[in-house]
Amino acid sequence: MHGHGYGPQHPSAPSGGPTVTLRVMFVVLSVVTCGFLAAAPILRLALVTRRTRDWAAFGAVVTLDVAAVALVANDPGEEITTWRGELGVGLLLGTLVAAVTYYLILEIRHFQRADAQARMRYHQAQAMGYATGPQQAYGYPQQTGPVPHPGPAAPHPGPLPSPPAHTAPPAHTPPPPSRPAPARIHQVRAELDELSDYLRKQEGGN
Repeated sequence: MHGHGYGPQHPSAPSGGPTVTLRVMFVVLSVVTCGFLAAAPILRLALVTRRTRDWAAFGAVVTLDVAAVALVANDPGEEITTWRGELGVGLLLGTLVAAVTYYLILEIRHFQRADAQARMRYHQAQAMGYATGPQQAYGYPQQTGPVPHPGPAAPHPGPLPSPPAHTAPPAHTPPPPSRPAPARIHQVRAELDELSDYLRKQEGGN
């Protein structure tokens, strides 16, 4: 038996579990390093979205991190005692906050937009499957030629004559007994009367 086969493969929404895990890892990495690796989440964002704006933001964060490190390194004391060191630390922390905020907002917005587009494609695929009928939904070819119209119906033959029933031949009935004619009855009666008179005479003579 041939069934309908497999249904159409609809696009599914991207899973948010691995994305959230990577997002937390990059934020924690930036905070633990005190902003020295604040460019790492921006690099991930630029690789995901592939937009010029994100690549420009990555270059700006790298430049600010290098400048902050240079200012802190030019402080003459072991601790931060001059304006250069204070400016470097402030620049480093400010770049950290800006990079993390920029990364979280744009990455969340990017994946929300991708999720909405995937849901829209899913509903469109469902609507197309219902519109084209079960044949197109299951991948069956659609008939594009003209639909043949049924021809005139053949005349329905009338009821066939039933074969004659087999009838048994009529049984031979004996003819009814013929009644004796009235004259015959009188003759017989007269003969009986004569016979009885004759017998009475014979008995009387004896």
